[in-house]
Amino acid sequence: MLVALTDPIDPAGEAVLRAAGHDVQLPGADGLDALLARAEAVVVRRKLPDDLSARAPRLLAAVRQGVGVDMIPVEDCTAHGVLVANVPGANADSVAEFAIAGMLAVARRAETMHAELLAKGWDTARSRSATAFELRGRTLGIIGIGAIGTRLAEIADTGFRMRVLGHRRGSGAMPPGVERAELDALFETSDFIALALPLTPETRGLVSAARIARMKPTAWLLNLARGPVVDGAALLDALRAGRIGGAALDVYDEQPLAPDHPLRALPNVILTPHVAGLSAEAVERMSTGAAEEVVRILAGDRPRSFINPEAWEASRARRAALGHPAEEAAA
Repeated sequence: MLVALTDPIDPAGEAVLRAAGHDVQLPGADGLDALLARAEAVVVRRKLPDDLSARAPRLLAAVRQGVGVDMIPVEDCTAHGVLVANVPGANADSVAEFAIAGMLAVARRAETMHAELLAKGWDTARSRSATAFELRGRTLGIIGIGAIGTRLAEIADTGFRMRVLGHRRGSGAMPPGVERAELDALFETSDFIALALPLTPETRGLVSAARIARMKPTAWLLNLARGPVVDGAALLDALRAGRIGGAALDVYDEQPLAPDHPLRALPNVILTPHVAGLSAEAVERMSTGAAEEVVRILAGDRPRSFINPEAWEASRARRAALGHPAEEAAA
């Protein structure tokens, strides 16, 4: 069957697909729509159109190379029997380590010292150490205690001896070393606040103006999730006014970040281009994991990380209508 790639994936992932006998293609000169019109599966690395099923009448699977499925029109897929899967946990180490790197950049001023040592000299750069501090004993608040949040908490607790507060939906137990906290208390208490939660209708705008106003004047916000989780205008106002210490942002309301975006002019931000989960190791894990899910679905099996299991029966009917065996393969 034809597997469409919205963007290149790691060669190891392509090898999994080709070993299963599938044709693997990237968009050609005629664009992604033309490829989707012929594809039975798509590996997703960019936003798909909301009317995906209408544009891809043969599609059986939409698999996210990563965790967040906001790039996939899940409701449309569910209504038309297209199975949706993702690869949770594949980039947890990469994102967690990136968050630690951001906190260290804030605490120890290494990047600033490097730039000033080259541009202004030894003494100017060395003077930055007057405001440097240790992570030990500081409080990290993590919103979203999934695979990423759990790994970040482990590093912060056992590696840096930070106090770790956590907030998650539901009443499930917190990982070792994490204190459960309500959102308002977490915003009031934390020196760093790390966002590691999916974008859903419930989480959109969760970091509101009122919650930003509760932050310490020295606290930093680290957004590792999705831009719309934060009220961008409220955050910009707080940063401009110096009401919080700063923000380390890897994601934005609109991407790429516009060349004239006001965030670019602020001294109390660290801006990166949505790369927290993109280490070499994580990309290989995500690519192979996504490819393996595609192979399962196209063989008639259920995916391991099933986003829309309610679509299973509709997917069997869709397979049959397209001339593919609809029965689930034996496990």
